[in-house]
Amino acid sequence: MMLSGYCPSAALVEQVGKIAREIKSRSYTKPGSFFWVLDPVMGDNGRIYVAEDTVPVYKSLLKDADLILPNQFEAELLSDAKIHDLATMEQAITKLHETFQVPHVLITSIRLPPSALNTPTQTEEDLAASAKLSVIGSTATSDMKPRLFRITVPALAVFFSGTGDMFASLMVARLRQAAQDADLLDTAHWRSPDSVAAPDLPLARAAEKVLASMHAALKDTAAHYEATGKQLTDKHSSELNEGTGDEASEEKETQRHLTLTRAAEVRVVRNVKALVSPPDLEHFKAQSVSVDASGDV
Repeated sequence: MMLSGYCPSAALVEQVGKIAREIKSRSYTKPGSFFWVLDPVMGDNGRIYVAEDTVPVYKSLLKDADLILPNQFEAELLSDAKIHDLATMEQAITKLHETFQVPHVLITSIRLPPSALNTPTQTEEDLAASAKLSVIGSTATSDMKPRLFRITVPALAVFFSGTGDMFASLMVARLRQAAQDADLLDTAHWRSPDSVAAPDLPLARAAEKVLASMHAALKDTAAHYEATGKQLTDKHSSELNEGTGDEASEEKETQRHLTLTRAAEVRVVRNVKALVSPPDLEHFKAQSVSVDASGDV
């Protein structure tokens, strides 16, 4: 397997693609013996933070990737489809399957209006979408039609550092495990037969475990972040009457920012047990997503 991620320039993206194509060509006679996970890191929240000429280069590589892991904004850049509900999400994923021939697509960090996420099986708690994030994935059928599934997870009120890399890395391990369990490692792109329903796809099974593990690690990191913030606030309160001046105050604020930034880095090593054995897995089950002609779920 090969995992590729952040590349700041088009030239570097091209080199990564060259490496993947060379390995793929050598494994041509052994279906399933090479699997490329492409994380097209380009931007988020409507803002691109790499050179704009990387976008067409990423598009040129899609046909060689087995799984791509764009966030919502990156999926829009690659598919040229604006995503604002589940119907447009389906359109974007369908284009990635049909036009670019990507076998597996997993779109992360999706924020849609509450009504867009509503399904007959949702509870009132599920409808509190302001505190939810969704991951929507699909493994194409033999005729490149989508098989959509969705996993909704609680959103934590901390801007964590390292979640994208953590998600991609865990997906590499979990997807191979799920493909092995489904006896697909000798099948091209590890693609399931058309009869396999969306929630039963190896991609869905892998995503469930990854998200369960990540939620546990992020909850622990959030608790650490909040405790650190409280310590800094208490310390600041005790120093209010020291009269240190504007320069010292600015330095302390800088130190506070750096301390909180470090506290927001995902505590991976301290949560190894959760990565190996995902807790509360029953809360992260994949659900089928079916969108009718009117755009309703």
